[in-house]
Amino acid sequence: MADVPVARRPAPTVAPVGAADGDAGLMAQVCRGDEQAFARLYDRLAPTVVGVARRVLRNPAQADEVAQEVFVELWRTARTFDRDRASVGAWAAMIAHRRAVDRVRSESSRQRRDERVGLLDPVVGADPAGDVIDDFDRRRVGRALGSLTELQRQVVELAYYGGHTHTEIADLLDVPLGTVKTRVRDGLIRLRDALGDHP
Repeated sequence: MADVPVARRPAPTVAPVGAADGDAGLMAQVCRGDEQAFARLYDRLAPTVVGVARRVLRNPAQADEVAQEVFVELWRTARTFDRDRASVGAWAAMIAHRRAVDRVRSESSRQRRDERVGLLDPVVGADPAGDVIDDFDRRRVGRALGSLTELQRQVVELAYYGGHTHTEIADLLDVPLGTVKTRVRDGLIRLRDALGDHP
């Protein structure tokens, strides 16, 4: 099912004590595509998920965004849940922590990249023609990055702006190394095509 009903949910309520068995039952229904069960699970897990994200990010707006991403992931990957390895609440908290840490790393990489660009940029006005060309090139690259899929853009930015190795990216995104290499290769091909002969 393409749509995830998280965004339509009301403010979360606190999960009752001893709800672990109920959570597992709801997760079993979610695995069968039951949106009402997912809505109830959302209400029960949202305080934990948001709490974990806020402790890591210390930014309520970003924590809410991460929480939304967590519930999208829970909906899409419900069938991978293994109740013998963890409770539903612990699984959701683990996903929230991983995504929040990824957000922190991504922001740190972006800040370092911006600082490096600021240090390397020539003084504005020293070469007006060069400034115009540099700005034009930056816009072209920005548009080209926008033409990539989200996953391709993510790995390309982590590799070339964040300075991460393929292995580090695989760890950050929790995906196989081969998948990262494929995404980087495909992303660079699309960038090359987008930047190729266009002015």
